[in-house]
Amino acid sequence: MSAQGAPSFDAVLFDCDGVLVDSEPITNGVLRDMLHEQGWTMTLQECMRIFLGKAVRDERARIEAHTGRPLTDAWLAAFRERRNQGLIERLRPIRNAPAAVRAVHGLFQGRIACASGADLFKVRLQLEKTGLLRWFEGHIFSGHDLPRSKPHPDVYLAAAASLSADPRRCAVVEDTVTGVTAGVAAGATVFGYSPRRAGHDAPAALRAAGAARVFTDMARLPALLAEHR
Repeated sequence: MSAQGAPSFDAVLFDCDGVLVDSEPITNGVLRDMLHEQGWTMTLQECMRIFLGKAVRDERARIEAHTGRPLTDAWLAAFRERRNQGLIERLRPIRNAPAAVRAVHGLFQGRIACASGADLFKVRLQLEKTGLLRWFEGHIFSGHDLPRSKPHPDVYLAAAASLSADPRRCAVVEDTVTGVTAGVAAGATVFGYSPRRAGHDAPAALRAAGAARVFTDMARLPALLAEHR
C-alpha cells in the first residue's frame, strides 16, 4: 500500500479501441452504413451509443430484430473487411497514447498487456499501424478467443495471468462502461479515460460502473499510476 492507503500495482492492462487507438468513429461508421443497407437507419452518434465497447457478433439478436434479416457469417466477414480497410486508411492513435504507453512500459518494467473485446486480427492491425505493437508483443488478448467477452472479466484475467500478476494488483485502463465492468469483475482497479468527445462514455457513467479514477488526457496516465507505486 502507498502512504495514502491506495493500492500499488504490479501490472497495467490496457483496452485498445478508444484508449490506445481512435478507431471507434471509423468502425462504427462502417457499421452504421452496413446496417443502413440492411434497413436499420441511424446516425453515427446513435450507432456509437448502442455498440460502443461491444462486439458486433454479440449483438446478433438486436441487429436481427431491427433489420428483420439474419446476421450471417458472410455479412460479418464483409463488415470486418470494410472495417479493416477503413482502419488501414484512416486510423490514428489516441492523442498522447504512444508517449503514455512508453512511459508506463518503463515504469512497470514491461509488465503491461492489451486486453480487447475486438478480434485479434483487428487489435494487432491497429497496434502495428500506430506503432504501439512493440510495447505489447506477446501480451495481446482478444475476448473473441475466450469463452466470454466483455463485460465479463475473462480477457482481463487472461492478460493478468500472462504477466503472472494477481488481477487485484492490476490497473485497467478503459473508456467504456462495458470495459470498466469487465475490469471491476476481474478484481482490478480501473482508470476510466473520458476525453469529452463522441466515442467514449461520460465520466459519471464510468464512475457508476466502478472506475476508481477518471481522467481526460492520456498524458496524465503515467503520473496517476505512479501515485500508486
